Amino acid sequence: MVEAHKGISCCKHVVLPVLVMLIVAVIIFLVKDKAHPSPVPSIPSSTPSAAPTPMVPTLENGTYGAALATSLQFLQIQKAGKLIGNTIAWRGDSALNDGKGAGLDLSKGLYDAGDHMKFGFPMAFTGTILSWTILEYKQLLTGYGKLNLALDNLRWITDYLVNAHSADNVLCIQVGDPKVDHSCWDRPESMTEERPLLFINKTSPGSDVAGETAAALAAASLVFKSSNATYSSSLLKHAKQLFDFADKYRGIYSYTYPDLANYYNSTDYHDELLWAAAWLYHATGNMTYLQYTIDNGQKFKGYGDPTYFSWDDKRAGTQVLLSRVQLLSSDSLSNNINTVLGSYRSTAESVMCVLVPGTPISTTSRTEGAFNQTKRK
Repeated sequence: MVEAHKGISCCKHVVLPVLVMLIVAVIIFLVKDKAHPSPVPSIPSSTPSAAPTPMVPTLENGTYGAALATSLQFLQIQKAGKLIGNTIAWRGDSALNDGKGAGLDLSKGLYDAGDHMKFGFPMAFTGTILSWTILEYKQLLTGYGKLNLALDNLRWITDYLVNAHSADNVLCIQVGDPKVDHSCWDRPESMTEERPLLFINKTSPGSDVAGETAAALAAASLVFKSSNATYSSSLLKHAKQLFDFADKYRGIYSYTYPDLANYYNSTDYHDELLWAAAWLYHATGNMTYLQYTIDNGQKFKGYGDPTYFSWDDKRAGTQVLLSRVQLLSSDSLSNNINTVLGSYRSTAESVMCVLVPGTPISTTSRTEGAFNQTKRK
């Protein structure tokens, strides 16, 4: 498990706000209509349809609507780079030279928290979950008048991730020096310190962060597929290359760079490989990716042990995503594949039973508002 101080020092992580939007999404994946004609379960398109009248999210018409608006605004606030159509009065352009010394444009992306760091691992996870949210809740986002804002936030992340992937087996995973950055608290528009880059490659692996980045780009390729086919194809190309890189040159990135364990310590990389393969299957329909999750599910401990979903542990998310495959496409799959998918599904159901109040194994560690309360060790 990750170290206790992480829960304190990183309480404002970029990934946290968007997780609110996933709570219902992971449950609804398990109960959707089982009839589906395609071997690959179709995730709804993100292209706006005839939009219902936009609603302004307030506490009066729903606290979840207010949480949605605040979450998306938070991501806007975290933006780096040359801001376009900026609606945050106290934010301005920043980090315009990030990556320039290496011939890269890494000016975009999101700052991690109250600091000015760009940590690739949690940023990519934010991109994956935001993509999933858009795919599942396009109509609701449109109804609240927030779809374009969500798409803008997502593209700000994916533009950065694509530029960070400068070669087949090279990925920039960090911009900035956290020790220097955390010693000087100022506005990003005013920072003057050096912004070093950190890379993973064949000899300095990071299958976890490369796998998560592959998942993010594969999921985002589905989001943009019908509105910008060229961009979607580019995202998918990078996703495939990053998955191959993560799988071939294996290693934990915080073992490669031990100092990073003080910020986003990774405990494993097998969960990211399964997570990325599951998203690539949905994005491509290529059975090779689904077979990867079947062949490696038990070996990588992808099922059988219910765990909480987080930026460090993707198993519950993979279990839900592959449960969708069995629920919607079981008739077109072999008995062997369905058997293993059933193991993913049963574990996902156990996770849900822990999270949902009133079940025999429901957690009793909750806030007064009934939210699950968990301490990371």
